[in-house]
Amino acid sequence: MRLLVTGGAGYVGSVVTARLLEAGHYVVVLDDLSTGHADAVPAGADLVVGSLRSTAAEVLAKGAFDAVLHFAAKSVTGESVEKPGYYWDQNLGESLALFDAMRCAGVRRIVFSSTAATYGNPDRTPIVESAPTRPVSPYGATKLAIDTALASYADLHGFGAVSLRYFNVAGAYQGQGERHAPETHLIANVLAVALGTADSVTVYGTDYPTPDGTCVRDYIHVADLADAHALALQACEEGTHQIFNLGRGSGHSVLDVIAACRDVSGHPIPVTLHERRPGDPAVLVASSEKARRQLAWEPRQDLHAMVSDAWRFARRVV
Repeated sequence: MRLLVTGGAGYVGSVVTARLLEAGHYVVVLDDLSTGHADAVPAGADLVVGSLRSTAAEVLAKGAFDAVLHFAAKSVTGESVEKPGYYWDQNLGESLALFDAMRCAGVRRIVFSSTAATYGNPDRTPIVESAPTRPVSPYGATKLAIDTALASYADLHGFGAVSLRYFNVAGAYQGQGERHAPETHLIANVLAVALGTADSVTVYGTDYPTPDGTCVRDYIHVADLADAHALALQACEEGTHQIFNLGRGSGHSVLDVIAACRDVSGHPIPVTLHERRPGDPAVLVASSEKARRQLAWEPRQDLHAMVSDAWRFARRVV
């Protein structure tokens, strides 16, 4: 297939692009490089530098694409609280420009990089796709709005759309890993201590109702995530918007993650304890039964593999 990947110079987008190329697809990456890296785009993909508003229509009109995989977004929760208008403009506004460009070009299949942040603080876990959506940040709200827009485009314009709601993505693949600035993901921040670029890792809250008192989260390897995108492409059905959660269905606490990082790196990794952060749920774990059943998707990599791959990548780029 001929595929357009928006945000393909970013962490997840670059890994998905690599897997699509390995499967024999032709891939064009559209990225403004505001947070992505040109050297992250895998060899074999064509890179077009530009925003969705300024460039997507031209690229789609010329490309005879079969489908779009949409990763381009601003994704720092704290920043979204400080700059909500910017997040609405960049995430929802740019996405709507992309969808209209797709409509005009006759491209109707899209896989969207959504997020578990659409659920907010859940009533129960594991979280299923029918759970109430109550995002607690502008970031999560913008992603939910894009999901809603896709449902409308499916109904009114015949789009075949799939939204994949990720939980905590980790690991690396084929030389592609996390290079965020600022870095907000736990594993990358813990490994920064092992690398010597940070003094200690801060643990926010040790009095949660969990086995060791720290927050529990569901982690998924970025390569497993990429496999789900390839399967989702095949599941796009004209006039239908589908939503799938992607996680392993089991959780690891903050202290579990730190222990895994100590084991892999051989570094003691000092810890600084801090009070809870407002809004942090005790447990966020996905039910991925729908993806397993309907997409025939199965996550294969465990926490140790995620940390090991992330550690190899971190040592290469430091």
